[in-house]
Amino acid sequence: MTIHLHHGDLPAGLSFGSIVAIDTETMGLNPLRDRLCLAQLSSGDGDSHLVQFAQGAYDAPNLRALLTDPKVLKLFHFGRFDIAVMAHYLGAVASPVYCTKIASKLVRTFTDRHGLKDLCRDLIGVEISKQQQSSDWGAAVLTEEQKKYAASDVLHLHQLKIRLDEMLVRENRAQLAAACFSFLPTRAFLDLSGFESVDIFAH
Repeated sequence: MTIHLHHGDLPAGLSFGSIVAIDTETMGLNPLRDRLCLAQLSSGDGDSHLVQFAQGAYDAPNLRALLTDPKVLKLFHFGRFDIAVMAHYLGAVASPVYCTKIASKLVRTFTDRHGLKDLCRDLIGVEISKQQQSSDWGAAVLTEEQKKYAASDVLHLHQLKIRLDEMLVRENRAQLAAACFSFLPTRAFLDLSGFESVDIFAH
């Protein structure tokens, strides 16, 4: 595994192919309050690119172009949050998207364990650590442990997608999953608009 750390944006000319795994680290779980600190990306080749943001410095044209590129599928785990926080801070709405957490909930109905750690262990036999999950991502200098943790969150999403796609086809839920993925950016905007805990489809 090779980790590349960039400051403020991705370097020009960097390609992730047709599918890029993306995750974010923030100061908390409220995108309107807790600032975006880091975005991590991988093409599934074992390398990870980390983009660290200084407070208030979110002019990242190369990353924004990638997020909105219609030819590149953006692969998330719990994309609802990542899409919302990047839309709020970077001004770019990721599309098209795929979410391994949603896919898991649609086909792994025999369990309520849909976290990334659970999926990696159950579907591809990989154990990942979540020890740095609650660390200070706003620090000016990230520790090696933080970098490794951030990288691990995107290194396995391509493999998980392959296994989950097989299960979605097997259970005849691939079309349903695609419709859910298409709705994700709207779901993110509902969260940003104050409807995060309101079920607008309820009676």
